[in-house]
Amino acid sequence: MPSLPSLCEITAQARAKRERRKDARPGELLEAALELFVEKGFAATRAEEVAKLAGVSKGTLFLYFSSKEELFKAVVRENISGRFTEWSAELEAFEGNSTELLRYCLMAWWERVGSTKASGISKLMMSEAGNFPELAAFYQEEVVLPGNDLIRRVLQRGVDSGEFRQLDVEYGVYLLLAPMMFLALWRHSIGLCTAHDATLDPVAYLNTHIDNLLLGLRVRPEAGS
Repeated sequence: MPSLPSLCEITAQARAKRERRKDARPGELLEAALELFVEKGFAATRAEEVAKLAGVSKGTLFLYFSSKEELFKAVVRENISGRFTEWSAELEAFEGNSTELLRYCLMAWWERVGSTKASGISKLMMSEAGNFPELAAFYQEEVVLPGNDLIRRVLQRGVDSGEFRQLDVEYGVYLLLAPMMFLALWRHSIGLCTAHDATLDPVAYLNTHIDNLLLGLRVRPEAGS
């Protein structure tokens, strides 16, 4: 017959459980904050709501994040800006041609960001940036500029290899950004109440856009050659 655990063992197990729970709290708070920020917006989301959804007290939330602004920044870093180093390395290691890389990047964006709740952060910033200039500046620095740089590198790679024609790469960035922003806005606005039979297929939409974009980007053989 197995022996019953001793009081010391029970206490140790309880302490270990509390420690695991404590370690998980920042992640649970970030998940709850993302849910509410995307659903309600930054201004309308209250710290106590985030804490309640995460199953902790408001005081506990402020042990980890000093303000709602810092909580929002942490959400952005967890879901988007904190991943740019990984994405940059992935771009550098890509072995296919630039046409394949461009298609891969847009599809990977949809899979990893666009199809997730994190895409709602873009809609939030577009609607509330004017009321929160500090957060707008933060988002510009940590998301917009690094994101634009990644796209710029994809386009420049194609130009340098001779696959893409010469173009104004700075403005070419927006040709790729436009369908991404449209999908983010659509998913968190009209897409929420669109009839099932009228639902936009994001993958088909992106493929159609990429196909047409590449017609303009690729170097065309000269007539008669």
